[in-house]
Amino acid sequence: MQPISSLSKVDLLHRAKSFYFSLGVEDGASSLCRWNFKYGLAKIHYAQEQLGKEPNATFISTPDETISRNKIRWQNGYGYGGKLTWGDDKDPLIFIDTKPNACGMLVGGLETLPEPSEIIQNINKIIQKEVFIDNIQIQWDFKKGNHFIDVFEIEKNYSESTKYPNYMFVIHGSVPELRQKTEKGPGLYYDKSPDLRDICKKIETPFGPILYLDGTDAKEFMEFFKYAHWYAAEKRKKAAEMLFGKIEVISNPMHQGLVTYGELLLGSQHITEDPKKLFPVALRSDLPMYIVSALPNLNSEQIMNLGFEERAKKNNVYHHLANFNVVPHGGGYLLSHINRVTDVLEIDGMRYFICEQENEEAITIFSDVAETQFSYRGKKVVNKIEDLQLGKMELKLKPKFVLKI
Repeated sequence: MQPISSLSKVDLLHRAKSFYFSLGVEDGASSLCRWNFKYGLAKIHYAQEQLGKEPNATFISTPDETISRNKIRWQNGYGYGGKLTWGDDKDPLIFIDTKPNACGMLVGGLETLPEPSEIIQNINKIIQKEVFIDNIQIQWDFKKGNHFIDVFEIEKNYSESTKYPNYMFVIHGSVPELRQKTEKGPGLYYDKSPDLRDICKKIETPFGPILYLDGTDAKEFMEFFKYAHWYAAEKRKKAAEMLFGKIEVISNPMHQGLVTYGELLLGSQHITEDPKKLFPVALRSDLPMYIVSALPNLNSEQIMNLGFEERAKKNNVYHHLANFNVVPHGGGYLLSHINRVTDVLEIDGMRYFICEQENEEAITIFSDVAETQFSYRGKKVVNKIEDLQLGKMELKLKPKFVLKI
């Protein structure tokens, strides 16, 4: 077989495209994800071959397939909404420029509906306090990015009987306090932690450098990431208790981070062996949120019906699809002014996406998608979860109020 390092850039991207399996809803944001991810996969494939591995990194998107608004992650060639797989749980190799951060959402139950003013007062009190978990001071991120607090009421006619409280809330957050080096580890983000960057190894590819950890460094980072995963979940729980008092934790999964050495969630939630575990799917703030029980996916019939079987077997990645086992965590970013990507320009190491607008006589060109206008998708993502049999809708939650302060 011809070494991929001998391929042209065009052929490398064409090859990478065959390792991308889309379950997206087909719009401008999903088109951008697919185009950008070709570069990320091509870089990983190139690095895998240089490291003596089979160049078979695979991305399988979820219905919320979209852009990443983390500028560096996007520039590195990655989108959002799905699972990236490059190895197995026994091979200590981590491509660190994917920027795992242990972000997740906690869904909690409440017996009574709180007053918004009360929660705002609690938030203002909390952010002025020094609160610690395991001797690390919490950095509250209620006011940053797309992190938020929503309160819902269960829609009674969605399920004839329910064992859950009448009201639920969701808290979305990660661990900025662990992005830099602490006594617990080297930090999560190489662009925030000089100590992490110092231990990263680099391979130059035709599409720019790729950073990775292997051997003992990868093992130590994985132990640190497991700690960050635990800390993030505890932080969301601590925030919920300080905001609402007594709560019932319904769900508290991660949707952005490492599952194993060779598996990374990008805006998706991994199914465990617990059939009772529930997962939130949060859409726009003015739409219901859904609580789903995940179904093992993808099965052989689904893979065949989606038209993936032949390509997956040809690329020797069928096992990646057969062990997908994730559900989306939300609707994903919607770029309503973008229809699709028509081409990409590479100038001075930067990618410029040429995008068709609704007005076909005009185009949009940009490199940093974080700077473009966006909203969030709605019900069509939930419909596709059901159509693909990725999960079963257990509860529908009607929004009562949203706090984005």
